[in-house]
Amino acid sequence: MPRGDAEYMDRALSIAARGRGLTSPNPLVGAVVVSADGVVVGSGYHQRAGGPHAEIHALRSAGGAARGATLFSTLEPCCHTGRTGPCVDSILAAGVARVVVGVEDPNPQVQGGGVRFLREHGIDVTVGVREAQAARLNLPFFVRVRYGRPLVMLKVALSRDGCVARQPGVRSAITAPPAVRDAHALRAEFDAIAVGAETLLVDDSALTAREVHRVRPLTRVIFDSRLRTPPTAAIFGTRDAGPIVIVTSAADVVNAPEQAAALARAGARLLQAPRHDLPSALRVLGAEGVTSLLLEGGPKVHAAAWEAGVVDRVRLYVSPAVFGAGGVPWFVTSASVRLALDDVDVRMVGPDECTEGYVHRTD
Repeated sequence: MPRGDAEYMDRALSIAARGRGLTSPNPLVGAVVVSADGVVVGSGYHQRAGGPHAEIHALRSAGGAARGATLFSTLEPCCHTGRTGPCVDSILAAGVARVVVGVEDPNPQVQGGGVRFLREHGIDVTVGVREAQAARLNLPFFVRVRYGRPLVMLKVALSRDGCVARQPGVRSAITAPPAVRDAHALRAEFDAIAVGAETLLVDDSALTAREVHRVRPLTRVIFDSRLRTPPTAAIFGTRDAGPIVIVTSAADVVNAPEQAAALARAGARLLQAPRHDLPSALRVLGAEGVTSLLLEGGPKVHAAAWEAGVVDRVRLYVSPAVFGAGGVPWFVTSASVRLALDDVDVRMVGPDECTEGYVHRTD
């Protein structure tokens, strides 16, 4: 690998992150054009789904200086026509001499085809520079392509003694305002936020991202196998914040037609999964274009997701408060979850400890 490739790819990765929260269901991509003498002459990132790809922005930025230069792209350039034309055609037309790719695109419409096309047309191509970082940047995209479901991040707030509430059926404030704001900022990064019906019944939360800027509507998901969600729930007063989706089954709708109709009138869209299990529900959401989902509660839904192996990331907020014997325990100890995580980051958010990491995978 030529000297400097990793440095330029790091720059492209940093630029790609500017599109966070804006490009779904497309991946985050950054690109940098570097002249033969090592000068960055152009850069760009994918800004929104349906808009020009990162490579196009970078080539336009470089103009004539792209001829004979090296293009660094965090993801393999596309070779098919979707809502935009193939990036490989523009790379050829610009006269780029070399292309450096972070990671191969897992999309079956590309998956090595872009690299192969460029090589067949005389362009030198290097693949795999900062590959792990490039893949991690687009984990939601990779998960959806590979498994047909959104990336799932499990988020929970716990008391110091591992409880999610002071007592059963009672909504409980656990973390301090700084952690609450931090959690709302996290919501703004995701396509969708989800809870189980029991959590909705207890908390009656609107599931919105407050005090943060969000360009796209936030999809609010309720996993409700028995259609217990009341049409009068607070969430239905916030329909302008984004779609409200209730994931249930065809049998549930048939067994409770009046409740299903009332929920539809209130503003919910009912999605019917083939089975009463979380993997089926997640695949239904994936088919709807949801690439990332923040799973906020409660313990039963968290347990089902963890046991089904569909949790990809975890964020734990732990408060110094102690709820005691009457508290409602989480489904597992936070210590055992931490042992299953890679790339763990621990920080303080006000008085609360925040631990985040990726679930270790062997498949």
